[in-house]
Amino acid sequence: MKIDQRAPTPLYQQVAAELRRAIADGEARPGERMPLAKDLAAVLGVNRNTVLRALGELRDEGLLEFRRGRGITVAGTPERGALVEKVRDLVAFARHEGYATEELVAMIEAVS
Repeated sequence: MKIDQRAPTPLYQQVAAELRRAIADGEARPGERMPLAKDLAAVLGVNRNTVLRALGELRDEGLLEFRRGRGITVAGTPERGALVEKVRDLVAFARHEGYATEELVAMIEAVS
């Protein structure tokens, strides 16, 4: 993994990008545990909080799953992450238009 301390891109985004690449390339497969944040930070030469922020971003994208007592595991692929992002956009749009979650689910079931 390569992190450029002098690049204009924030470090946490660089870390997240490297982890996305590792997942996309199959270096980290769904169901596998991620190394501890402190270990990743040491390997990458960044602060532990930088790694935690990157991991949180990947969790929000649907790529990682955090479980108390079990650590962080790979939940999916970049394609799944992209789908989760589109679903979030759809839910936000539906809420903006006044639809409840149940109504949105019913619409999705009706077209599938």
